[in-house]
Amino acid sequence: MVNFDAFIDRRGTSCLKYDFAEERGLPGDVLPFWVADMDFRTPEPVVEELVRRCEHGIFGYTDIKEDYLRVLSHWMRSRHDWEPDMETMTVTPGVVLAICTAIRALTREGDAVLICPPVYYPFSSSVLGNHRKLVESPLVLRKQKDGTPIAYEIDFDDFENKIRDNGVKLFILCSPHNPVGRVWKREELTRIGEICKRYGVLVIADEIHHDFVREGFQHTVFAGMSREIDDIAITCTSPSKTFNLAGLQISHVFIRNDALRHRFQQELYAAGYSQPNALGLFAAKAAYGKGEPWLKELLVYLEGNLRKTKEFLAHHLPKVHLVEPEGTYLLWLDFSAYGLSDKEMDERIIHKGRLWLDSGHIFGTGGGRFQRINMACPWSRLEEGLSRLVHCFDR
Repeated sequence: MVNFDAFIDRRGTSCLKYDFAEERGLPGDVLPFWVADMDFRTPEPVVEELVRRCEHGIFGYTDIKEDYLRVLSHWMRSRHDWEPDMETMTVTPGVVLAICTAIRALTREGDAVLICPPVYYPFSSSVLGNHRKLVESPLVLRKQKDGTPIAYEIDFDDFENKIRDNGVKLFILCSPHNPVGRVWKREELTRIGEICKRYGVLVIADEIHHDFVREGFQHTVFAGMSREIDDIAITCTSPSKTFNLAGLQISHVFIRNDALRHRFQQELYAAGYSQPNALGLFAAKAAYGKGEPWLKELLVYLEGNLRKTKEFLAHHLPKVHLVEPEGTYLLWLDFSAYGLSDKEMDERIIHKGRLWLDSGHIFGTGGGRFQRINMACPWSRLEEGLSRLVHCFDR
């Protein structure tokens, strides 16, 4: 049994989550729940493999062998019912870099790129930073009669109109969706594919959270639905979220279309990247090969954190409404009942609650008056954060 309740102090490790509050203009004593990494140790087989590799003492150029491809292929097949051709895979240091590389490789400056906000904020910065036109088709939040949020949906009429009216060349899909927690149904993804095929739109599918899907829901690999959809897809995956390996910088990009893959790889090489991080490579292989039992226990623990959070909010903060997540370990909380502006809410959370959350407005249209909270931590730490929220809003 893994002890996910164990508190591990991450301060003093150059940890982005804990060690850089003051550098970012926040009080040094804020309790962080913002960036999407976990406060849990990676699986022991991964640690053991890293120790073994470090004891060797030489960290020269490293590349992928057949045994790595076998464990990666088995993971995709056994957990996601997807059997990509490993020859279509390119390694990158991260999914955001892969997205930026694909934007530069597959579109031209001034071309329109579509996103569905509120969504992971590097999507918009990747588009604008590469001098492309940002087009938004905001998600629609279904609510109960009393205003309580139910779930987000794609407005497919608006989605198609935005593509047609702006001559969109590329769509960036977040699946499962960060921050709203949707695990898209197969029929939703099929409709996305049909529209994009109709208008000649390529699709970057960021599926980095694909291993965090709650019971009763099923992640569908966008590229795995049909050969026609696979032909327009750039599928981005990584062990970084699943096994808490973000700092080791390794991700996988699958592009079946030969011409698209060649353009992507040429752009990547033009940036000067070739071989992957040696330790990231060995960690990923150990994680995919031996980490599944740890992940199964983790998913049970996260479900417990979610249940306790819902009970806590119902009892102590009934005006805060949680959008029920279907996937990811990120909670999307609606604070609109307090009638505060984003600035007022952030000031209260940061300076009164001494909390560092991700303010919803940074996720774009529709994110205002929401906050994103990372629940991948020991319950005692999450409970402390929620208690600080009570201090912020109980009056």
